[in-house]
Formats: sequence, structure tokens, C-alpha cells
Amino acid sequence: MSKRDFKRTTVTAALPYANGPLHIGHMAGAYLPADTYVRYLRLKGDDVAFVCGSDEHGVAITLGAKKEGVTPQAFVDKYHALMKQAFADFGISFDIYSRTSSAIHRETSQDFFRKIDAQKLFVEDTSDQFYDEQEGIFLADRYIVGTCPNCGHDRAYGDQCEKCGTSLSPRQLINPRSAVSGNAPVLKPTKHWYFPLDRFEGWLKEWLLEGHRHDWKTNVYGQCKSWLEQGLQPRSITRDLDWGIPVPREDAKGKVLYVWFDAPIGYISATKELKGADWEKYWKDPDTRLVHFIGKDNIVFHCIIFPAMLKAEGSFILPDNVPANEFLNLEGDKISTSRNHAVWLHEYLRDFPGRRDELRYVLTSISPETKDADFTWKDYQQKVNSELVAILGNFVNRVMVLTHKYFEGRVPPAEELKGTTDKRKKVLAVYQQAHRDLDQSVAALIDSLENFRFREAQFQLMNMARTGNKFLADTEPWKLAKEDMDAVGAILNYALMVVGNLAIASAPFLPDGSEAIRQQLGVDLTTASRQFWTGKKLVEPVPAGHQLGQPVLLYKNVEDADIQPQLERLQKPKIANVEATANSVKPLKPTVTIDDFGKLDIRIGTVTAAEKMEKSDKLLKLTVNSGLDQRTILSGIAKQYTPEQMVGKQVTFIANLAPRKMMGIESQGMILMAEDQDGKLRLLQPNEAVNPGASVS
Repeated sequence: MSKRDFKRTTVTAALPYANGPLHIGHMAGAYLPADTYVRYLRLKGDDVAFVCGSDEHGVAITLGAKKEGVTPQAFVDKYHALMKQAFADFGISFDIYSRTSSAIHRETSQDFFRKIDAQKLFVEDTSDQFYDEQEGIFLADRYIVGTCPNCGHDRAYGDQCEKCGTSLSPRQLINPRSAVSGNAPVLKPTKHWYFPLDRFEGWLKEWLLEGHRHDWKTNVYGQCKSWLEQGLQPRSITRDLDWGIPVPREDAKGKVLYVWFDAPIGYISATKELKGADWEKYWKDPDTRLVHFIGKDNIVFHCIIFPAMLKAEGSFILPDNVPANEFLNLEGDKISTSRNHAVWLHEYLRDFPGRRDELRYVLTSISPETKDADFTWKDYQQKVNSELVAILGNFVNRVMVLTHKYFEGRVPPAEELKGTTDKRKKVLAVYQQAHRDLDQSVAALIDSLENFRFREAQFQLMNMARTGNKFLADTEPWKLAKEDMDAVGAILNYALMVVGNLAIASAPFLPDGSEAIRQQLGVDLTTASRQFWTGKKLVEPVPAGHQLGQPVLLYKNVEDADIQPQLERLQKPKIANVEATANSVKPLKPTVTIDDFGKLDIRIGTVTAAEKMEKSDKLLKLTVNSGLDQRTILSGIAKQYTPEQMVGKQVTFIANLAPRKMMGIESQGMILMAEDQDGKLRLLQPNEAVNPGASVS
């Protein structure tokens, strides 16, 4: 069955964990693409259920509550309310935003467990597990850290080393310790129930690797293929914890369902809450399409583990697509909640009131659909000013202003432009080309939405506005007004038709701007919108003789003063980190010459910025965090490394070499390199990350 044959669609967005506010990485990863897609489905007239909710169980919640001195329920209540309000304020149009601490979720999760348990699929096993005696808790794999046996990284987690990517078990770690107390954990016996994921390995390979080889995104398919090729193991679905969904068995007192097991069931319980008795149509009818929107870190759970759970239960449909996104970075660095290196959604809405569309537009334009992307405030400013303002907003405003100027704001008739003069022939040719270009953009826009290519779809939207601007520039109605008002009327009639189509086409991406255009046109676009999205071609939403509203600017420029406070806020943690590091770094040795090599102060630094020097094919200008300062070093490595490759790398450099001026720039050190036999240069780096300023001896 093709995706266009489904009677309805259930769309889920990853349940955000209720232990902190939302940031732009969350938006770009799952919620904005999901909202864009759902708005598109609704505009077509499809039956769609868009569900989400807060993920509120797990050890992280109990630890967060303990840290704040409140109960777990009070802790999740706080963040559930904050996230729900931020979603609403940003315009993410969930049909329901539920939560996993609700009674309906507890009942649904326990029923799901019972259905599988009745088939005797779960495996019971008593085993020794790591226990933190100081905290009195069994430790989840993620809360055990130690040295990776593969690469030696001393902050590897009990389930994976994030440095080398190796999948681990806690017992493989060297010198394991509790991430909660820092103490060495002890092994203590405990009984748990396991989901036999290995029994579904063959089915998953057939369903996923064969069945979705061509229609799932390459980044999603590739990660799943890698996991399945490594082989699957049973996974514990219960925990020793007093916060969560109680395991519905008499012999499981004091145990709760593991959060990874109960969280995806939250989609089902939210749909029950939303649809009541009709909920099963959205989860059990084969005429329903199920689509999960998630981030990179949730791919395995939604593509392998949850489908296996649904298959085991036996009565549910399986996901038809999981268009997961990769990660969004911020100003060249990973988003970090602990370092406050993030753009928090609720703070953006506070600092940029009435500018939701701007953030939606920029995040979609850089959407990390198949690889990581980077958000910068300068790029935000540039895209808003040069695209939203200068292209889309400019076109709409010009058409409205010209119509008011020449026709008192009333839509002129669409006179047939017969080529009786050279100017009319030119206008006719321009019109015909514009119409072809616009129809192509509309078809490409809808095709991209259908296939989850939202960045490309939004580009086609802006292409429509570009075509409109070119149409006005090439026909020059302000010049024709001196001699041929019929031609001017025909030009503006067509331009207003384009404006109406832009109001329709922008609705999934820029809901506020779409409504603002509609209000200026003063027309009901409901019927025209349905024709546009189902017919996949231009429509005529604005009739001749209709009185337009007054022109209003859609968007305004982002000024330097708007983004400077944001840049300064992000810089503060970095400055504080440099100062904190400087306090523990030895002072520099006296300035030396090359003859005093033995006196050289050699240190490790981190490159925070890099750019190519103009008029030089060898030099890169590097900004290096030395642990004591941010310094500029010129290095002749441009043929081996691009500026983008250098940012974030650690380098070995001579810290007390006398400054030297090159091409008008003072270089405050020398990067040390290794040169191989063919003359290629290689960075000298520590085998694991160290603090900037570490001495080399």
C-alpha cells in the first residue's frame, strides 16, 4: 500500500524528558519538522492525530528531584508545565500533549506488559548488578562510568564509550564508579524481566533492512543496519526503583517498568486520551500510517526496539517511516545544557516577541536532516534579513502597495495580454516563464514535503517569492503606468494571485506570516488552499474587484543590537571556563628564541575559530584557547586542513615564542606539526582530550 492510500496518519514526536527546558536543538531535531508535516497533512484535508507528551520516569528524574529537594512528582510537574507552555507559545500544533505520570498511561503500559507476559515471552533472570551503597540505588548502565577497555577514555559510560563509539556493558569498564556519588559500586543480586530482543532479530532484518531499504532516510537506515549486524541481546524492562510504572506481577514488588519500555507506550496512551473509544483506529487499523519524528539519539528505540515490542504485543500497526534528524550544534560547539550553551526556547520567545516565524524559518533552512548542522546568530540575522524580509516580505509589500497606488486597493481584472506592442510582447513572455517556474516550484515543494525534505520544501517556497520579485522587476508596471494601465492591471492581477498562493504555500512553514498575508488580502483561503495542496499547482484565490486590506510589512530586519546580547550570553560560560582553567595552569616561562629550545614552554590548546588568510594559499589564522587567554596563531597548514576541520581540535603549540608579525597579523605562538615522508603535515595531539593550557614535558 503506498503512503497516499492510507485513510489516516498517526504522527508522534519524541517525548521530551521532563528534567529541563526545551532548546533549539530539540526543535530542529523532532518537533518543528513534525509540526510542518502535520500542518501540511491538515491543509490537504487528511485525518491526522498529532501526539506527544512529557517522559517523566527514570533515575534521572529521581536524582533531579533529590537535588532540588522536592518529590519526583513535583519535579516533573514543574518541567511538564514549562515544556507544554513553550510548545504552545511557539505554535507546535499537537492535538494533545500528555504525560507519562498520568493514570491512563499507567493503565496502558501495564496492559501492554500483561499482553506480552501472557505469551510467556519475557525472560526472568537473577543477576548481580552494580549498586551504589551510599545512595541506596541500583545503577542504570548510563550512571556507571569508568575507563573504556577499547580506547582508554576515562569517562566512558556503562552502555557506550562516546569517544570511540564502542558498545559496552558496565562490567567491561575498567575501575567503574557511580556517576551519582563517585564511589565504586558493589555487585548485588536482583531479579528482573527481560524483553527477548534477540528473538526478533530475523524478523527485524526482513521488515526493516529489506522492507525499508529504499524509503527510509540513509542516516536512519545506516544506524539500524549497524545495530542489527552487531547482533541483538535481551534487554531488561524492569528496574529497582520507587518512581515509575509498577510492574503488574505479584512477584515484582518494588520494581517498575524501565523508562525505555514505558515511554514509547506514551504515544498510545496519549492517543487514548485524545480519541477515547476511537483510539484503536489510529494504532491498529492497517489503513493508518504511523510516522515517528525523533532525533538521532532515539533511532534505535523507535526503529528496532519499539517495533519489536509492537510485534510482540501482536495487535498494533508498525511505523511506516521514522524520519529522524541528526544533531544541531550552536556557534560551532555542541549544545550543552550543563554549560548553558544553548538557545532556550522560552527565552527566545521572551527576547524576540512576535518572531516565531523567524526561528522556524532559520531552523528549517539548516535542518540537520542527514548530517549535523550549526546554528549561529549571525546566520540567523542574515537569513531573516536577506530572505524573509528582502525576498518574501518585499514581494508581498510591493504588490500590495502598487495595487493601492494604481487601483485604490481593488484587485484589477485579468486582461488578456495580447502582444500588440513590443512592451506587451515582453510582458507576455515574462508572464509565461514565471508561470512555468511557479508551477515547477509548487510541484517540487509538495513532493519534498511528502518525502520529509523540509529544508528543500522551504527553499521552493522562497523560490516562489523570488519568481514573483523577478516578474515585477522584468515587467516594470510602474513604467507601463504612463501608457498602458490595462497591462498594469493584468500584471498586478497575476502578482496578487502569486501573493495568494504564497499565503497558502507558507502555511506549514510560516503560520504567522501566512495568516498576515491572508488578512492583508482579506479573503477566505480554505477552498483555494485545499485545491492547491491536492492539485499541486497554482490556484486563483483572489477574485477581480475584491477590496484588499492595507499593506503591512510581514517581517522586520534583525539588527546587531538584537543578537549581541545572545552572543555575549553564550560567551560568558566560555570566559568563565578559561578563567577557571587559568587558575590551575602554570605561569608562562620567559620569552625565548629558537636557540633556547630547551626553555620552550610547549602546551596544549583548543582551536576556537579559524579562517583562511587572504592572499596566502598556506596560512590559516587560528584563535587558540591556551588556558590563559585567547590568542592568534598563524600556521602554514591551509593545504592540509580547512578552517572548518580545525575548529574544536586540540593542538600542541609553543606558548612563549616571541610574537612575529606576518601579513600584518601578529602571531602569538607556533603550532607544532609532524611531517611525513611525502611532505604532508599532521597535528600533534594528546591521545585524549585535556584542559587547554596543559604543559607538555
